[in-house]
Amino acid sequence: MKSMMWLLLLYALPTRRTSARVSLWRKLKKFGAVQLKASAYVLPDNPTQYERFQWLATQIKDAGGEATLIRVAEIEGMSNEEMVQTFNEARAAEYKELAAACRETLAHRKRGEGGEVAAELERHQRRFEEIRQTDYFRSPGVHDAQILLERLEKLLVPHRGVVAAERLDAGKFVGRNWLTRPRPGIDRAGSAWLIRKFIDPKARFVFGMEPAKQPQALPFDMADAEFSHHGDDCTFETLVKRFGIADKAVLKMAEMVHDADLEDGKFQRAECFGINAVMSGWAKTRMSDTELLAKGLECFEGLYQHLRR
Repeated sequence: MKSMMWLLLLYALPTRRTSARVSLWRKLKKFGAVQLKASAYVLPDNPTQYERFQWLATQIKDAGGEATLIRVAEIEGMSNEEMVQTFNEARAAEYKELAAACRETLAHRKRGEGGEVAAELERHQRRFEEIRQTDYFRSPGVHDAQILLERLEKLLVPHRGVVAAERLDAGKFVGRNWLTRPRPGIDRAGSAWLIRKFIDPKARFVFGMEPAKQPQALPFDMADAEFSHHGDDCTFETLVKRFGIADKAVLKMAEMVHDADLEDGKFQRAECFGINAVMSGWAKTRMSDTELLAKGLECFEGLYQHLRR
């Protein structure tokens, strides 16, 4: 990773200034600043963030406190990669909260309680844009929220004789590069296993956030991709249907992946929740994306062999 500069805001406020402390916290949260210590916050160094921290420093001093703004190239004990990961984890938590709200809206709709879907979608979209404004390093969590927002948008589009998607010939997809997001989870790992097992035995998996930068690769489980979530289907289910995979064990696995990924209880299948938890734990380690996916492939191969018996 290329060298980066960071802005540190160190401050102290009188303990009696509770309102000033709450106001400061809200503004730091709005700007997407990451807390390092009790009274130290960091943002990536650029003119906009510098101006924001200058403004906050002035407000702190006006409230009777002390503030120091520092520009640094390195923060002791943390590499640039670790700092970027800290920002991405903070945004991922916000995207996850938004995704949960989207799932709740979808659940209301399915129960016939979704009369206000348009208003809820607009609120979710506003929140999505707020998070993106502070997503300085494009957290992988953005795609999960984006996919759910797309599902909500499609609920508002009138059905006009939708034509079933064309069945694809797996023989035309051999030896390809397949692109997905970093830190693969249950649906991406399961889909990668399915691709290599039934579609492209020579598949090579690469990771990235922007398909346009890797035009020769086939994106999957990404927003606006052909092989992704469509309707009520997760990516695993989409691939099963598009390639006409009729293996009975795979059809059971599709239900399991759906329930673990979408958490809507559609099939009442709990078998993949354990794999999901394990992969989430591995994703928090220093394991590379390639190593993480390899672990996931092993888990799904084991599950498949078990179901075949």
